[in-house]
Amino acid sequence: MSGETLHVYFLGTAAALPTPHRNPSCIMVRRGHDTLLFDCGEGAQQQMMRARTGFLVDAVFITHWHADHFLGLFGLAQTLSFMGRTEPLTIYGPDWVHEVASAVRNLSRYNIKFPVVPVEMKPGSSVRFEGYTVHAFETAHGLPGLGYALCEDPRPGRFNRQRAIELGVPPGPLFGRLQRGETIRIVKNGETREVSPKEVMGPPRPGRKIVYTGDTRPIHGRISDIAEGADLLIHDATYDDEARERAEEVLHSTAGEAGEAAEHLHASILALVHISSRYTTVAGHMRDAQARFSGKVIVPSDMDMIEIPYRDSDA
Repeated sequence: MSGETLHVYFLGTAAALPTPHRNPSCIMVRRGHDTLLFDCGEGAQQQMMRARTGFLVDAVFITHWHADHFLGLFGLAQTLSFMGRTEPLTIYGPDWVHEVASAVRNLSRYNIKFPVVPVEMKPGSSVRFEGYTVHAFETAHGLPGLGYALCEDPRPGRFNRQRAIELGVPPGPLFGRLQRGETIRIVKNGETREVSPKEVMGPPRPGRKIVYTGDTRPIHGRISDIAEGADLLIHDATYDDEARERAEEVLHSTAGEAGEAAEHLHASILALVHISSRYTTVAGHMRDAQARFSGKVIVPSDMDMIEIPYRDSDA
């Protein structure tokens, strides 16, 4: 059974101060027909234009209320309204999300033509979508803050076609019913019998998982239950390891600490984001993360997109 595509667009990878090449924080995740934004820094709508993603945003998840993570909401809402949006836009976030949603609605003489719906999230909160769930966890950044884990539902096991035929199931529509979890009736050697999915389906296979920390000190020791085995861990790496004291002072992480988190959580890919404007090269970030993490490390540039594959070749 084929699965949904899962694309991650790095629309903003800078820290608090943007640079000529990096915008403030904004990550777009597109799963099948759904489009979610995780943070929405200033200029997010222009980044969406440059990346040619379109403006079909279904929901926005904000990690915390530092300006570089949410100021883009105001311009995005205006653009969506100008383009004729009428369906509600839900903004999920920690404490103060209602005040921000009210400001998005009211800080303009132009009337936004769609409802802006705030939903307050707490550590442990979750939002259910078709085929996956977004879970919130607590971060460590000196104010109420959340990270998010997008976790797909388990997938059905592999269908054993040969076993189904041996049981007397004729190739065709009955195969599909078994794969969808239905028990069927067949006639074999003049006798009617039932064939259940467990007779022809292998064990369930894991769905994919994306974890986004937002701004935080290392927290991997207490999020293993939700973040373990992430296909992609997008982690705060504001500084390289030489600036660890500064990272501790302002409650951010270094690239080496992000690498340690990825190794602890058995992630497949580590993406380092929220890069401080003090750096003109990310070579030090790569070096420090790779020294702690045995998997793949990337430092995405703005506009980079990656597709998250399933963990086995059979989707």
